[in-house]
Amino acid sequence: MSDETNLAPKTANKADNRPARGLGRGLSALLGDTETTRASEERGTEGGTREIGLDLIVRNPQQPRRQFDEHDLQTLADSIRQHGILQPLLLRLLDDGSGRYEIVAGERRWRAAQLAGLHVVPALVRTFDDLATLEVSIVENVQRADLNPIEEALAFQQLAERFGRTQQAIADTVGKSRAHIANTLRLLSLPESVKDLVRSGELSAGHARAIISAPDPLAAARAIIDRGLSVREAEKLATKTNSSSSSSPHAKRDDLGDADSRALAQDLSAALGLEVSLAHKGNKGGALTIHYRSLEQLDDLCRKLTAIAR
Repeated sequence: MSDETNLAPKTANKADNRPARGLGRGLSALLGDTETTRASEERGTEGGTREIGLDLIVRNPQQPRRQFDEHDLQTLADSIRQHGILQPLLLRLLDDGSGRYEIVAGERRWRAAQLAGLHVVPALVRTFDDLATLEVSIVENVQRADLNPIEEALAFQQLAERFGRTQQAIADTVGKSRAHIANTLRLLSLPESVKDLVRSGELSAGHARAIISAPDPLAAARAIIDRGLSVREAEKLATKTNSSSSSSPHAKRDDLGDADSRALAQDLSAALGLEVSLAHKGNKGGALTIHYRSLEQLDDLCRKLTAIAR
């Protein structure tokens, strides 16, 4: 059963002001957020399903899903013509005085409704701030497996950079492990040409991660696709090309050092929920750098380091 079949808010309690909420339980937890419910009641936007004109609904520009398969949309449109929209859209009223609504969840149904020739759609209107809107949209898409890995990574990046969410907080929100968040974010370091292969499904996320450190990720990606390599074979290919590159007299030394250093940096990043870079210089030592984007992340890091020191 879809998460959108149970969208009624829970009874309002005292708002929880903690920065990292336990939202991994899914849409019900997000939609039952007490602060959101209370604000909605004050504005009078709570209530049951209502019919809203398609011309009054606009897409969310921060919607993490960017690609919509035209065939799937047409199939859904055919179903809507026959059976109607069975699950209401989730909207929020824009505060620009235009009387328009922004989609929080259900853009695919909105697009299909237009193809089906509908003029109105069933919808639930709730009051969400920008953070809650993005969280609900991400959780809905992740739970439906509607996002490709690059879309998912960009959504996680937005939560981190725009709202200062730690990787652990993001993991709690979407119900994934912190390692999954860290590994997904690593895909954004790939060249755009390789990201396009991941978006199209020609290259899996596992294959893409295996060649992040390759001297020429696009060439490695093409070899993986042409030869039908497994992820393990892709990892060996990347290691082989790295060795060939480093053996060249003109090769530039990798800032992160050897494979062990890179693996250690990735493990630390997953453990801390922050980006970690490690520059190892052999007997001369090296430097370990932990990057944070907000005071919240710095405070969280200090707490973790203090706890280790005790």
